Amino acid sequence: MATLELRSRLDRLLERVAAAAARAGRDASEITIVAVVKTVPVRLIEEAIDAGITHVGENRVQEAFQKFAEIGPRVTWHMVGHLQRNKVNRALEIFNVIQSVDSLRLAGAISERAVTTRRVVDVLLEVNTSGEETKYGFAPDELCEAAEEIDRLEGLRTRGLMTVGPFVADPEEARHSFVLLRNLRDRVSTLGLANVEMRELSMGMTNDFEVAVEEGATMIRVGTAIFGERQ
Repeated sequence: MATLELRSRLDRLLERVAAAAARAGRDASEITIVAVVKTVPVRLIEEAIDAGITHVGENRVQEAFQKFAEIGPRVTWHMVGHLQRNKVNRALEIFNVIQSVDSLRLAGAISERAVTTRRVVDVLLEVNTSGEETKYGFAPDELCEAAEEIDRLEGLRTRGLMTVGPFVADPEEARHSFVLLRNLRDRVSTLGLANVEMRELSMGMTNDFEVAVEEGATMIRVGTAIFGERQ
């Protein structure tokens, strides 16, 4: 059973999402909240599920494995952190969506495993929209060519794009990253690729999700706004 504190935080989050959507002339139902559970104990994740969360995101494969053992497939699991190629096999035992496909080599490794296990894996292509060297992702000017190559890989269904905005005090300073991702989505959409859909824009976290929603986010990845400050 979810505590009053967690339900209150989630209600406030939903109100803020709805307000941001309204400012952009959008319907809040278009936006999926992915609860990021990095370092969050299973007890709190269970509370969030009881309160209505249906999508969870994890940054690390090993941590996800431990949580999946207790929570199972009741929710949709998203890999939202950097995925090493040597952990692809294990990751595909848990995750429904790999949001962080940041290189052709990783896409190829996922494709190979997907073909072996006779499944189709939903993925998002991660784009480094801030230009920071510490960030993973395709460079914006490489994305269209990468999408064309990934379109030829078996076992993958590319559903859209993902980005991590710059870590800035003022969320407005992240807006340019979200505008860029939306524009890149539109550009890739014109390529007419059979296995590359551009339905999803995963962008925005606790500090900047309202700006991301205003700029077209269909998924936001939020942890602190649901679970409180991490210990």
